[in-house]
Amino acid sequence: MTAPFPSTVHPGSGAAQRRPEPEFLAIGRVVRPFGVRGEIKVAILTDYPEQLGRLRTVYIGPHAQPWAVQRVRLHQEAALFKLAGCDSRDTAETLRGMLVQIALADAVPLEEDEYYEHQLVGMRVVEENGTFLGHVTEIISTGANDVYVVVGPEGELLLPAIRSVILDIDLDTDQMIVHLLEGLR
Repeated sequence: MTAPFPSTVHPGSGAAQRRPEPEFLAIGRVVRPFGVRGEIKVAILTDYPEQLGRLRTVYIGPHAQPWAVQRVRLHQEAALFKLAGCDSRDTAETLRGMLVQIALADAVPLEEDEYYEHQLVGMRVVEENGTFLGHVTEIISTGANDVYVVVGPEGELLLPAIRSVILDIDLDTDQMIVHLLEGLR
């Protein structure tokens, strides 16, 4: 749902340390200007593109500059944003490649057993018997299910985000308990 955020968990420390909640969540990346009146084409990074039309403000770029949203429309597999103050192709061009973010408070509430990437990246991963496997370093979206990349003492593990493998995710302890199926190690 979002780009990974750096972890404050130190590999091998064994102690879970809460990562601070981010102020913003990435929902897209500006691909290019669209037309000559300042619209921008945005590659969608959210699992909830149907919610983009309710946005009133987005934050763009490394300094999260606020932009009032005049309108959003879905176009093919992207979103077209018209932002207040972005009235020319030249202005839209200055936003190319930048992340489009929303305030965390404006995010769609998640269902039970759903998590934002920033909540999982850096999380400590242990087998059901307590064996430490490492920390989640990346989440790969495959279309079928996500895959958690775990790096630890045994190297890199790729864990499919399915119930038979991911037994429990505890945000309070910053720990994921997993069952390694045959062939995952």
